Amino acid sequence: MKPILLVLVAVMGMSVSVHSQELVAAAPANDAAAAPAIASPAMPAAARPILPTSARIMGNIQDGTPPPPQPLKPAFVVRAKDVLATTTHRQGWRTITIQKIKPIALPPPPEPATPPAQPDTNNVQEDRAELDVPQPTWDYLFLGVTVFRSKDSPPRSLVNFWANGHGAVSFWSSADFALLSGFVDFAAQNGNTYSLFMAWSYEDIDHMADLYASNDRPYESPVMPDFPDAKATFTVIGNPPDDPSILVPIEALHDIYNHEYARLKAAHEGRERARTQHEAELKANPPRPKNITFNYWRTERPAPAKGDVK
Repeated sequence: MKPILLVLVAVMGMSVSVHSQELVAAAPANDAAAAPAIASPAMPAAARPILPTSARIMGNIQDGTPPPPQPLKPAFVVRAKDVLATTTHRQGWRTITIQKIKPIALPPPPEPATPPAQPDTNNVQEDRAELDVPQPTWDYLFLGVTVFRSKDSPPRSLVNFWANGHGAVSFWSSADFALLSGFVDFAAQNGNTYSLFMAWSYEDIDHMADLYASNDRPYESPVMPDFPDAKATFTVIGNPPDDPSILVPIEALHDIYNHEYARLKAAHEGRERARTQHEAELKANPPRPKNITFNYWRTERPAPAKGDVK
């Protein structure tokens, strides 16, 4: 094996080990099954730990707590003697000022970055296979969700997503997918990780029925499958995908929902409180447009590149 490739494989193996330790540290101490297991090349096959049996959230869950304020940017100040011409326009509640100012010396553009040397990925993959280093994958998961609510029944979610190379997949779920909108990254039972991007909305069945009735129109609520009164589960609409691995992240989301329901519900309620408070503040104190000042100047030629002679 080439020395350079040995170094690359060693570094990659160390990164997997560090990532594994971070996940173990984040797992609950009383949940042994939640700790991830990374197979070691020095361990015999019979002694290697099995993959975790439950999925987990990676990172924090948004609970409505506002982020820390951003540091203020330094103000751009133009001296009065450097203003050559001024034009003012009135637009509603604000004033737009356009000022022609004396040219400002700008720094030269940065030198183009040298592209890094690309490693021989074929040999690296072969070397990793020789060492039996596990290679978990990472992927995006885009979901479109409508959560149906009714006073006489629990929420039901209609979910659509596009499986890579396998077309669209739709399913009904007994989970309230609004509760799953507070995080992005999660790990599945097979060790793979996903970044979740979800567009979701509510539909109140009772409200829609009353609205249609007020306009003398019948409202046809969607036909939903029956789910047991137990842990949240889902059922695919139509034929299930030929490749079962397509549903691995969906199964992981339901696993997270069932194991982290109390935490997800509390975070969702926090986000709703923050949203309601923000809407009330905007209603009580509607923002007014701020005045804007545009500064510009003209140059005979662009700034010379670094190293060029003026």
